[in-house]
Amino acid sequence: MIRSGGRCFALALFLGGLPVDAADNASPPADAMAQAASPYAIAEYRRQLAEYQQARSAFEAEAGAYWSAIVEKRRGRNAKRREHLAITLDDYVLTQPPVYTGPRRPVNPEPEPPEVRPPRQHKVIPTVGDLLQAASAQFQWTPQRPSSEIEFKRAYARVALAAGLTREQAVRVYSFETGGTGNYDVQAGIEHGGRRAISTAIGYNQLLTTNSVELLAEQGPEFVRALMQRAASLSGQPRQIMDRKIAVLKKMVAFARSVPDDWSAHERLADTPQGWALHAMVLDIDIGPLLQTHKLLTSVIFARAKGFNRPLTAAELEMMNLTGDGTGLDMVMMPQAMRELVPTSNFFQRGGYERNPVAIRHNTVAKLLAITDSRMNANSSQPGARELAAALYQAAPMSAEATSAR
Repeated sequence: MIRSGGRCFALALFLGGLPVDAADNASPPADAMAQAASPYAIAEYRRQLAEYQQARSAFEAEAGAYWSAIVEKRRGRNAKRREHLAITLDDYVLTQPPVYTGPRRPVNPEPEPPEVRPPRQHKVIPTVGDLLQAASAQFQWTPQRPSSEIEFKRAYARVALAAGLTREQAVRVYSFETGGTGNYDVQAGIEHGGRRAISTAIGYNQLLTTNSVELLAEQGPEFVRALMQRAASLSGQPRQIMDRKIAVLKKMVAFARSVPDDWSAHERLADTPQGWALHAMVLDIDIGPLLQTHKLLTSVIFARAKGFNRPLTAAELEMMNLTGDGTGLDMVMMPQAMRELVPTSNFFQRGGYERNPVAIRHNTVAKLLAITDSRMNANSSQPGARELAAALYQAAPMSAEATSAR
């Protein structure tokens, strides 16, 4: 049910790794293929292959039934929620997914012609430079970048607190998403010595290109109003710069709203030069903090709308941020006793689960939230996290005054 896999540093924790049965498909060594096979070796291979196929077929039947039950239980929960009915343990599959323990696929002793596969098409992942170039080409605009990292952190702190996020939520989610060291323009894969982007996820809360398009479509008018209020207190050249920024933002919002308010439609827009240009706004000192804040705030609002009234812990908020609001809230709304019993497999599709070593190791909701908390604890002592915590502490009185004024 994760709708945006591979989007951030945090997903390195929750995604990645080979499928459980990847070794079954390993290519035979070249020297084994080069030797002529004896009749005995061929007969033994065929016997072992038959055993493997029988075992594998039995496992696939068992696994297929299990994952079909996962889908059916999920549909049932969704139906009960629409009817405002209570969710109980009976609405989840309470056993862990079956694990293949049979024989491995034997290596064919006879030389086989190499499998001919079409060239793999690699999707282009735009980096910060590409986003800036797209903004210039598509909207004749360059985001106003901060003079320093601390300037962006302070701007984010003011916006986040005024919007209602807590210091714990802001710092701990940042710590989990970036490892506690990420800058406002850090991109997934290009950190800690990495040289290649693995997704378009950028910034403190690791927004994907699609996130930026969706937030501008849904929250864009509110962003415009916020900038217009800020512009009212400016004059001279700063006012001209802000007026120009507002005009560009309005055009971007209109583009984001040119399709139905649907994730797949926004994803298609995001994979265009105009979509890249919209994503460049995460780098702007005025708009970037709004985007980063509302990525989390929409989850808080979603939870409240569904009747979840207590404040979300940082780990709970991250679960919604990572897996999507609906799936995350399914976990978050469970009482602790249920969290201890419900397997994490209930919230995944089979392929995603089998590529997810953390969900497999920490195989209940309680364990998954616990490892998230543990990573947050470890990373909150990193320099970037401490710097953000200080910015939030300094911004607290100012945010309280802004809130009371409203």
